[in-house]
Amino acid sequence: MADDSRNRQHSIIGSYAAIGDSFTEGVGDPGPDGTFVGWADRLAVLLADQLPATGGATDPAGDPHGHFRYANLAVRGRLLDQIVEEQVPRAKELAPELVSFCAGGNDIIRPGTDPDDVAERFERAVADLTRSVGTVMVTTGFDTRGVPVLRHLRGKIATYTAHVRAIADRYDCPVLDLWSLRSVQDRRAWDDDRLHLSPEGHTRVALRAAQVLGIEVPADPDQAWPPQAQRGTLEVRRDDIHWAREYLVPWIGRRLRGESSGDHVEAKRPDLLPLRALSR
Repeated sequence: MADDSRNRQHSIIGSYAAIGDSFTEGVGDPGPDGTFVGWADRLAVLLADQLPATGGATDPAGDPHGHFRYANLAVRGRLLDQIVEEQVPRAKELAPELVSFCAGGNDIIRPGTDPDDVAERFERAVADLTRSVGTVMVTTGFDTRGVPVLRHLRGKIATYTAHVRAIADRYDCPVLDLWSLRSVQDRRAWDDDRLHLSPEGHTRVALRAAQVLGIEVPADPDQAWPPQAQRGTLEVRRDDIHWAREYLVPWIGRRLRGESSGDHVEAKRPDLLPLRALSR
């Protein structure tokens, strides 16, 4: 489905809070200090760049980033109800001009979950958020045709994506439509675990998010990847075995034990802080 939300008129945004799971936390995109960066952090920089440099006593260098405030409340492994319980109230309390809301993906990939039910709970949260913050940008799911462990869930994810777009229409939310972002279908957009984006994948999502908000971006997020030598069957099979041993088996094990990768993990940026305080 085409992303028609890029036609939204651009307005200056001075504060932004991101809520969600590992995707929004930035897993797969580690910074120099070991903290994950991710598309939301990268979007925050693009938003801050839109602010005029004002200078003055509180900001003698005239650094526009000093006036932009950003929070990232996302925690890996969180289900929709956990995000609604833990992060939505905090986002309402912070009351930023923009909130990005990506949730439900971890619910959808669980056996037996109903995308219609997940969408109903997602809509209640969107309705709650839109009463308290300036703009709520919602995020669709990825097209998982090329993701081995999630390929069989493509229909379920597509159903949820259709719901998210309909909810966005009802509440006038901009849509970060990842299903239509063709560049992330390339294997190079994904981390070695094949479940999270690579740094380049996160960069492309950040660029698309900025486009959705009406911001001119320095590069096309859907630009073609450089040509790549074709890999042999033996090499592909060796990589698949390594991936299954290093990532798939532990992932299944956590599910069987009722554990989450986000156990004992806290939000990396729970307050609206000036962007220059952003760790890199």
